[in-house]
Amino acid sequence: MAWIRSSCMGDARWRPVLKHALSIAGSDACGGAGLQADLKTFAAFGVDGASVVTAVTAQNSNGVHAMQLMPATMVQAQLDAVFDEMSIDAVKIGMLGNAGIVAGVAKQLARRRPPFAILDPVLVATSGTRLLDVTALDLLRLRLLPLVDCLTPNLAEAAALLDAPCARSEPEMLAQGRALLAFGPRAVLMKGGHAALPEAIDLLVSAQGTQRFAAPWVATDHLHGTGCMLSAGIAAGIANGDDLADAVARAKTHLRHVLVGRQRGRSAQASD
Repeated sequence: MAWIRSSCMGDARWRPVLKHALSIAGSDACGGAGLQADLKTFAAFGVDGASVVTAVTAQNSNGVHAMQLMPATMVQAQLDAVFDEMSIDAVKIGMLGNAGIVAGVAKQLARRRPPFAILDPVLVATSGTRLLDVTALDLLRLRLLPLVDCLTPNLAEAAALLDAPCARSEPEMLAQGRALLAFGPRAVLMKGGHAALPEAIDLLVSAQGTQRFAAPWVATDHLHGTGCMLSAGIAAGIANGDDLADAVARAKTHLRHVLVGRQRGRSAQASD
């Protein structure tokens, strides 16, 4: 963390330089996912958060009940307001919704060139609700993926991006991660949370090689917003000066603590 010397009423002191991360995502009314989850995660890492709203959703842990996308011009106006005001150290991109928003975000990334951008490719909600228009998928591949430093698909999202079956093993996850690199991201974090494996396995794949992250499964059914929190934690770690592998490790540790805390809270409620 960097420090600067400041003076207030003649009292000169050193204080930390606040880092800034931007969430470009949909709003979740219950706060468990989307930009609300991102902002809470940024705060947990000591990073100041800004947000650009791409959609307003009525959702909870049971599913998405209603959704209204922002006009692409409004998304552009928000991006201009944030980038004109703040020095952004990392950008986390979540739900985009349609081709107009995808194109606008890609245009801004190409223009503003933030130091780091991570894309959590929100395509379909767990409940089955489509969160990215099918017509926008090719644009996402062609325009946005070459501009991001890390792509964080779950197995279903990786399969959709590649138009392939879901990976069912570590070798298949690795092969799909390498295939996704061909679209242009500097790294791909293949998330194995939906795989039938003995441990929760994630693979960080890049041109430099592959790093494996393994952890015991957390016994919980409250997984709403986990992808948002993981990618936001990685963005916050990068903003704080971590390299990508360390940022992934710290974000995974944070997410595990959140999941364990959620499960303990649900267990306590059930016993009352």
